[in-house]
Amino acid sequence: MFAQVHASTGQPNNPDLYEEVKLYRTARDREKYDNMADLYAVINTIQSLEKAYIRDAVLPKEYTAACSKLLVQYKAAFRQVQSEFTTVEEFMKKYRLDCPAALERIKELRPITIKDDKGNTSKCIADIVSLFITVMDKLRLEIKAMDEIYPDIRELEETMNRLSILPSNFEGKETVKKWLDTLSSMTASDELDNNQVRQMLFELESSYNAFNRVLHDH
Repeated sequence: MFAQVHASTGQPNNPDLYEEVKLYRTARDREKYDNMADLYAVINTIQSLEKAYIRDAVLPKEYTAACSKLLVQYKAAFRQVQSEFTTVEEFMKKYRLDCPAALERIKELRPITIKDDKGNTSKCIADIVSLFITVMDKLRLEIKAMDEIYPDIRELEETMNRLSILPSNFEGKETVKKWLDTLSSMTASDELDNNQVRQMLFELESSYNAFNRVLHDH
């Protein structure tokens, strides 16, 4: 087989010239770009959700739950890039993100429905979503000490009890109460064992999905 020859120089082509260009050379660089990609995606998703809400393409309670979850994810994603960017506006300008509705939502750090809600239903929904995600993220990160988990679980139970649209026998209430009782029997420095963490995460995910079904059906 003949080597390819450059037309102008008559020299064989350098295979190095065809090497794939990578954005990163180290694991640290790769993580940095992954983190920026995560933030970029969350901002774009918030923008799409805001536009869907404006067009009445999503119900207010569904919007509130989804937006609350995205804002929790945004806060986590932005923390990962703060060594590179001091403000989200700086990030959006550098990567030419034209998402004004998302930026407004990020600045307020709450769904638009909460501002206009005369009662506390929307705020309760947003708080419940945030607390579910916070506890599940802690468990996934192997944060399992009683004093790290108990305050969020207690607040989750109290907030669910304030939300009138949840039936008294809602499975999530029973799940959260069970784990609150378990944690209450521990000392502050005690930790959940691996089996408890796995079971708690499974049950909270099931309860969170059930909570979203209640919102969709209401």
